[in-house]
Amino acid sequence: MNYRTFFAAAIIFVCASCLLLAQPAGQAPPAQQPAPSGVAAPPAQPVSTTPVAVQPQAKSKEEVEAVAAVVQAAQSPDPDARIKAGENLLQQFPSSEFKPLALFFLTASYSEKNDYEKSVAYGEMTLKADPGNYQAMLLLSRLIASRTRENDLDKEEKLTAAEKYASGALEVLKTAPRPNPGVTDEQWAGAKRTLSGQAYEAFAFVAMARNKPDVAVDQFNKALEITPGEPTTMIRLGNALAKAEKYDEAMAVLQKVMDMPEIPTNVRQVAQAERARAFQAKEQASKK
Repeated sequence: MNYRTFFAAAIIFVCASCLLLAQPAGQAPPAQQPAPSGVAAPPAQPVSTTPVAVQPQAKSKEEVEAVAAVVQAAQSPDPDARIKAGENLLQQFPSSEFKPLALFFLTASYSEKNDYEKSVAYGEMTLKADPGNYQAMLLLSRLIASRTRENDLDKEEKLTAAEKYASGALEVLKTAPRPNPGVTDEQWAGAKRTLSGQAYEAFAFVAMARNKPDVAVDQFNKALEITPGEPTTMIRLGNALAKAEKYDEAMAVLQKVMDMPEIPTNVRQVAQAERARAFQAKEQASKK
């Protein structure tokens, strides 16, 4: 499973808070200067009325610099750069209020490196530091479910844990405040829809691991009700439909993805390959 887009979106989303507030405690951000005479003032920002999460604060100039290094590394496509910056922050400032952020970056980065054990370990540490970290819950649920195999002796234990993480994320998101003041009510509502869709995808992965494709189809459809037209989710739905022997429905969904005008070439190719597999499976089933 490709987590790259999921991690990138999550990292950028969290970084907005750091870019805004990574400064020593008690130091106010620069005041906005009034527009010069004769120059139109910038348009007013949308008024947000929902609560904002308590913002982390650095306690020294050195900690600000360490946090800034994490934020800068987060923009890099190199997971090793994020790991180095995150570990540096944790080593220098083990009690930093930015500790959950660093731990989450390590979780995501090790998963990009396909280091399952370290990713799960850091994900659990993230939740120990921040029990309400819905991004870590979602990452762990999808990661564990996608890496659980039919013959794993602890298969059901893993899948139960994945379900628990996804359910926990959905519960937290019901009342989660905006992560930082720069996120508007509208943006936060959209982000919560996307995150909730990821939780239902995790439930679908669990169902696929249990060889229950019909259940997976229902969960993928729930995800698409929240985030309609998401091509990767539609491809996974098509795969689940084919495994449920609903070949015509599978091919129809995958054809919709192929017909999308502005999707990346590699996504269209995956949809095409899945559709071809569904067609072959239908042909083989008709000969039995």
